[in-house]
Amino acid sequence: MKTIWKFPLAVADYQLVAMPRGAEVLAVQTQNGTACIWAKVDTEKSSIGRGVWIRVTGPAIGDAERGVHAGTFQLVGGQLVCHVFVEDDKAL
Repeated sequence: MKTIWKFPLAVADYQLVAMPRGAEVLAVQTQNGTACIWAKVDTEKSSIGRGVWIRVTGPAIGDAERGVHAGTFQLVGGQLVCHVFVEDDKAL
């Protein structure tokens, strides 16, 4: 069955997020102060760990270039702007 799931994120340079294979990232936003990814998933597919990088505006992107830009969110009333890159699971 296809549906939309939410994946809360830690505000960290890098993390692995368990998503069903082929999950399609739809949006990145904050909800109640927590950064989240929303993705269309097939619930019948097995989950894999996908790399997620969060980078703030300004410094070098580094390893995050291995991912695809999924979206941007803001924290602290817009004082902190974060850009989210997600590893394409076709490479895994």
